[in-house]
Amino acid sequence: MGLLGYAYILVAVAPDYYYVSVQEDEYVEWASFWAFLAASALFLLSAVRQRRNLPWFLTGLALFCFVVAMEEISWGQRIIGYRPPVYFLEHNFQQELNLHNVVDTSLRKLGLKVIILGYGVVLPLAALVPAMGRWLNKLGIVAPPAAMIPAFLAVFVTYQIYPWKHSGEWVELMLGLAFLFVALARSEDQGERPGMTAPALALVIGWLVVMVLGASTAAASRIYRNALPETVDAARQEIEALRVDFEARRVTSRCGLHKRLYTYVQKYEQTYLLEGVFAGLKAQGLPKERADFFLDPWNSPYWVRDSCPTGSRKRQVFVYSFGPNRKRESSRSQIRGDDVGVFIAGVP
Repeated sequence: MGLLGYAYILVAVAPDYYYVSVQEDEYVEWASFWAFLAASALFLLSAVRQRRNLPWFLTGLALFCFVVAMEEISWGQRIIGYRPPVYFLEHNFQQELNLHNVVDTSLRKLGLKVIILGYGVVLPLAALVPAMGRWLNKLGIVAPPAAMIPAFLAVFVTYQIYPWKHSGEWVELMLGLAFLFVALARSEDQGERPGMTAPALALVIGWLVVMVLGASTAAASRIYRNALPETVDAARQEIEALRVDFEARRVTSRCGLHKRLYTYVQKYEQTYLLEGVFAGLKAQGLPKERADFFLDPWNSPYWVRDSCPTGSRKRQVFVYSFGPNRKRESSRSQIRGDDVGVFIAGVP
């Protein structure tokens, strides 16, 4: 509930900081990564130390949390800057190496709700029934403590009502912490740290460590990567080519448009961008996959934004790249930080 209160305060008092907080590679996403990764390690440790039965369930939980953690950071793609396989560039709307964004949106949402309610609510309730509890124990299924039910319910309700834009980022962090708390409680039950830490204090420490790691990793990710002059110059040349292509044809746009350029081309059938000056850079060494999927020199997508300023009929459209640090720093109407971009003239 503390996270929800914090998010509410940001939305009400500091909306710009809220917007920054929920961006990729910021502290909310990194905290989610560390929460799931820590939960994975603890579940695996519990599986190793389980003396009886085959610890298939705990091992499965460890694997699940590890995969979710890596999916959060797209398996290190934005950190390293590698180009994902063509399948993900074409079928993943984020153009990143992760599996969950390839799955149909409605199916993905249903799956997440089933996990939240099934594991976090139904399973611990079932374990409270003596006969059911004995049966689950015989099968090697380890239910979360009943005390965690309110936490999982809070995650579900937040996801269901989606109170703010990008609420999904907070849901992921809340769910990661919920799994971490279950893993910590499991460690306490097994007596892996006898006499050292009270369960409540362990949860507080775990929460603080995750948040500190999230903030620290987000700060570290702001360090420029591959900011070589020739790479930046290549991005500027490509952005300039895109400007020429946009201005050569009437731009299809709408107020508030903000999309990856490949998605924009596909949705609005702007196929002329596939045959213009930007595409012609392939003759000068631009890799075909970068040209076909509108990727910058750091293998991140180029973006197009229609800022539609308040109180003005004139639209401001610009195309931009996240730049060397592979993090969005531009605002709704300004190209900021190390982002490489250009405004498009002649937009009605």
